[in-house]
Amino acid sequence: MERSPGDRSSPVDQPYAPSDPPDEPPIAHTKPDQSSGNQPAGPGAAGEALAVLTSFGRRLLVLVPVYLAGAMGLSVGFVLFGLALYLGWRRVREEKERSLRVARQLLEDEERLTAKTLYMSQRELPVWVSFPDVEKAEWLNKIVAQVWPFLGQYMEKLLAETVAPAVRGSNPHLQTFTFTRVELGEKPLRILGVKVHPGQKKEQILLDLNISYVGDIQIDVEVKKYFCKAGVKGMQLHGVLRVILEPLIGDLPIVGAVSMFFIRRPTLDINWTGMTNLLDIPGLSSLSDTMIMDSIAAFLVLPNRLLVPLVPDLQDVAQLRSPLPRGIIRVHLLAARGLSSKDKYVKGLIEGKSDPYALVRVGTQAFCSRVIDEELNPQWGETYEVMVHEVPGQEIEVEVFDKDPDKDDFLGRMKLDVGKVLQAAVMDEWFPLQGGQGQVHLRLEWLSLLPDAEKLEQILQWNRGVSSRPEPPSAAILVVYLDRAQDLPTVTSEFYSPQLKKGNKEPNPMVQLSIQDVTQESKAVYSTNSPVWEEAFRFFLQDPRSQELDVQVKDDSRALTLGALTLPLARLLTAPELTLDQWFQLSSSGPNSRLYMKLVMRLLYLDSSEVRFPAVPGTPGAWDLDDESPQTGSSVDAPPRPSHTTPDSNFGTENVLRIHVLEAQDLIAKDRFLGGLVKGKSDPYVKLKLAGRSFRSHVVREDLNPRWNEVFEVIVTSIPGQELEVEVFDKDLDKDDFLGRCKVSLTTVLNSGFLDEWLTLEDVPSGRLHLRLERLTPRPTAAELEEVLQVNSLIQNQKSAELAAALLSVYLERAEDLPLRKGTKPPSPYATLAVGDTSHKTKTISQTSAPVWDESASFLIRKPNTESLELQVRGEGTGALGSLSLPLSELLVADRLCLDRWFTLGNGQGQVLLRAQLGILVSQHSGVEAHSHSHSSSSLSEEPELWGGLPHVPSSAPELRQRLTHGDSPHEAPAGPLGQVKLTVWYYSEERKLVSIVHGCRALRQNGRDPPDPYVSLLLLPDKNRGTKRKTSQKKRTLNPEFNERFEWELPLDEALRRKLDVSVKSSSSFMSRERELLGKVQVDLAETDLSQGGAQWYDLMDDKDKGSS
Repeated sequence: MERSPGDRSSPVDQPYAPSDPPDEPPIAHTKPDQSSGNQPAGPGAAGEALAVLTSFGRRLLVLVPVYLAGAMGLSVGFVLFGLALYLGWRRVREEKERSLRVARQLLEDEERLTAKTLYMSQRELPVWVSFPDVEKAEWLNKIVAQVWPFLGQYMEKLLAETVAPAVRGSNPHLQTFTFTRVELGEKPLRILGVKVHPGQKKEQILLDLNISYVGDIQIDVEVKKYFCKAGVKGMQLHGVLRVILEPLIGDLPIVGAVSMFFIRRPTLDINWTGMTNLLDIPGLSSLSDTMIMDSIAAFLVLPNRLLVPLVPDLQDVAQLRSPLPRGIIRVHLLAARGLSSKDKYVKGLIEGKSDPYALVRVGTQAFCSRVIDEELNPQWGETYEVMVHEVPGQEIEVEVFDKDPDKDDFLGRMKLDVGKVLQAAVMDEWFPLQGGQGQVHLRLEWLSLLPDAEKLEQILQWNRGVSSRPEPPSAAILVVYLDRAQDLPTVTSEFYSPQLKKGNKEPNPMVQLSIQDVTQESKAVYSTNSPVWEEAFRFFLQDPRSQELDVQVKDDSRALTLGALTLPLARLLTAPELTLDQWFQLSSSGPNSRLYMKLVMRLLYLDSSEVRFPAVPGTPGAWDLDDESPQTGSSVDAPPRPSHTTPDSNFGTENVLRIHVLEAQDLIAKDRFLGGLVKGKSDPYVKLKLAGRSFRSHVVREDLNPRWNEVFEVIVTSIPGQELEVEVFDKDLDKDDFLGRCKVSLTTVLNSGFLDEWLTLEDVPSGRLHLRLERLTPRPTAAELEEVLQVNSLIQNQKSAELAAALLSVYLERAEDLPLRKGTKPPSPYATLAVGDTSHKTKTISQTSAPVWDESASFLIRKPNTESLELQVRGEGTGALGSLSLPLSELLVADRLCLDRWFTLGNGQGQVLLRAQLGILVSQHSGVEAHSHSHSSSSLSEEPELWGGLPHVPSSAPELRQRLTHGDSPHEAPAGPLGQVKLTVWYYSEERKLVSIVHGCRALRQNGRDPPDPYVSLLLLPDKNRGTKRKTSQKKRTLNPEFNERFEWELPLDEALRRKLDVSVKSSSSFMSRERELLGKVQVDLAETDLSQGGAQWYDLMDDKDKGSS
């Protein structure tokens, strides 16, 4: 068939693109003949002429309505109105046509892409494509929809006949509680998918149902006594429900029971009505909407189960309701790296780091790690133990957050199915964090449950060498199935307290079960003396040989005990399969009162040929958190005893804040006399509060510009947000008057190390306070100790406590081999650490000879050369178990002033592992200037500096380089015939005082047969009255007395330079005589002494006739 050049090509010859409009054929590729223009017009020309005539006719028709309107004399408005209707109709039609074209084009594009994707080869499928064996069960949804109304009738009966009476009996305020309406609504629960697992045992079938319920349920309740109405109107529930059909039996109905539970917490949303009114009822005010939601959700999640027996007299109902865990996973949360920084400063201009912590969850079990401040690569080194009930299904979830004052920032999470841990036995990997950046380092160990005690000793031996924080590792678990009780005492029984007799009712028994400091409670069963609980409780055990299960049966009020039972867990170690299933007689109860329980113990055993265990960091065999190379070993090999402690990273990081309360100005006057007619002044004092401690200055009488010049010291940490609270009061006989307050943020002081400011007092018209704050950072070197002691003696105020020269940090980790008395239980030890009057008591570890305390304490040390650390280990109710006295002088000669090892207790039995480290507190703002001076007087025996002849020791505080002297220096000049006295004379410009310290004397003259009883008398010449006289204490029978006493005189510097200090060393002649024997004296001319130095000097004593000075 021939085609003319003017014809378009057929669609078969040229396919159009999918994006082209389908009603427009593609353009032909044949070129028109160039000579065609000379040919006469064909049929196409006639068609174009017809189209022009048709268009002209349509426009002519549009004018017809205009003509008719004019002929009929109508207004122009009718014409315009009709035209507007026509234009609107045409626009709507064009929009519809355009939408249809677009829809048709999208449909064709979708068909093309679907066809292209569906027929890809299997090897070209993306990696995320999977084909789960989850089946849809619409037939099951149809059954549920038909059963739904009848289920509503059952729920109404259950709530009215069972739940309502239990609610009324649980609280006296709810005795008028009733359900007024129970409707499940028209929307039934839907099952989105069903997955069948091969059962762990042949006698069970496992089903996972993915359920979704968005219903119009309506339940209304009323408490008539309080005219309160509340209820539920609408609920949503989404989650995976596991259904276990077991046991499978050989008789109908084939399945013995059905167990149902949620492996993970489902999404639950309830629309409450009247909840505010319900929570106003007494006894319910402590509840909250969130608490109610959490309780409902937790009731449905493992380890809680709903058991429905299908046959009577089913065996092991308790075991089905609360089966033993499949195993235990020991989670070592080691570290993280590469976390994102969330902290911002200066409105986001400066990027900080993060303060990460981790949340570890397995089902309803959750643990929170400690917060590591300012770190993107934190190391936690913490261990948790979780029970695993269902494999597969349960997951280990770790979420990392950045701690903030308002809302914590999310840093990432990881999830891992516990089935992988079961297969590997031990996993030690870095897991990437989803939803953030970085990785988290976990070591996961699967601990199997052993039903015999053969390997208990090996497990305990291993656990002693494992450093586990925050709790020691467990050696076993105990599951207690609490079934029922019989013949409990009633309110009329002679065994009951008279308090219960007034109601003359049956008790409401509940049970408390305790092992050491872990206590769990059962539900309360109301108005019966033969309650049935059918509950299970689970405990971790550190040493089942010495631990006990304490059972207390009490009334619901917890005030009255119905019976008690103490069961040593060692009984289980000799029982078949570590199980006791029997009645137990209750003590302190009725003669026939007893309790039926089933107790099952299982040992925790890591069964793996190649494992790598966490050892103590810094000890032989310790493994690095960043080292990923495996080590071989066995979970029951005897581990080496740790030789060093493992304190956390915050140990020994404390600082000492020295607070100088100097003076105040312009305080308000609060004292009034003669009924307020005469205005007085005030008697001000200062109260300080910081880090949980309070300090108070002395009272300055009748002064609105008082000077206190007191110094206080407190141990502080680097926790942000700390403030020093300062309040000023006027001392009165009745109630002290308020004179103002101010607060000082410690951030500046801790960062800069020093703050000296006048602070304006708040909440008062006038007044300001002068404070000086100094941060003292402990230094692990004893080279500067003598200078520190010298400086402290100079700046010491008589009204303040003695200043600290060092900070002692003690970490007490554990003890071993504590003494045991024959025929008694292991002790419950605790330890007391004391330095001087300051002490710290640890927690008590129940019944063990190898307690792990893992506690630290810090002490301010005034005289490190003479003080000691006293440790007492005592048993709760058993007395002393051992003691230790550690002189701090041993720390001064230790490497970096630290001892970290085992110490033997004083009784020779038992050892403690502790770390004691000393830090010298060097003040860089003491006000004592550096000096190097010489005296021209020949009477002075001048000593070389401490570092003379030694390598130069650089100091960060040059003003502290003192001229220190020692009596045993080999370069000293010999003492004079009468001996020498050692003095420090210094002017303390900040307090406007002349200070003199009498250190001691040496080589005094002995006139009689017995040595003298010397003392030193000081007099500030030219005054000889009592106002300037000072005297030291008296030392008995010695030629080399040590005094170290400080004396002060308040006077200006210019006046002090015009004085002379007269120093006399005297001795009492006899007990009955008032005469004093002069052993020697010396006069110090203050005008010729550099009072800014504060150096200690030896002065030669002279006769009374010679009054020269040195």
